[in-house]
Amino acid sequence: MTSEQKIIRECKRKNPRYQKLLFEQYAAKMFGVCSRYFFDKNEAQDALMEGFVKVFSNIDKFRSEGSFEGWIRRIMVNTSLNIYRKNLKHYYHDDISESQERIEDSNQSYDHLQVQDMLKLIHSLPPGYRLVFNLFEIEGYSHKEIADKLEISENTSKSQLRKARHKLQYLLSIQK
Repeated sequence: MTSEQKIIRECKRKNPRYQKLLFEQYAAKMFGVCSRYFFDKNEAQDALMEGFVKVFSNIDKFRSEGSFEGWIRRIMVNTSLNIYRKNLKHYYHDDISESQERIEDSNQSYDHLQVQDMLKLIHSLPPGYRLVFNLFEIEGYSHKEIADKLEISENTSKSQLRKARHKLQYLLSIQK
């Protein structure tokens, strides 16, 4: 039995020592997942905590089919989306089409950027763009899955992704 299997088994038994171990093992990585969906770190922290509550209360449903980390990640993404939807009325929406920004050269090299720089640029996107971009490009959801999760049309998902990419291209072009 691997140490991960033992942690899972003990968490299913509600053993607090192993729940703490599980949290310590995955919290930093899952905070990174949650923080991609919020401007405010406190909201990301709330999503992380709420996500781990769900992990612990639903761990009996994990059937060792696929990766345990992937299972936790899906819970964190879904929790973040639920919190995002619940708080949607508080977010300001910016429409990139109003700014009419044009990209002159889309064949630029961005090798000089560090991962943290790119994450900051993604984080600077308007909430709707950022949400769809994260779900499609980072989490690997299809437009149909995104549409279902966010209760929007597939075309809206595609449009938000296209606008997010254009905005990122613009932001990258002014980084040089």
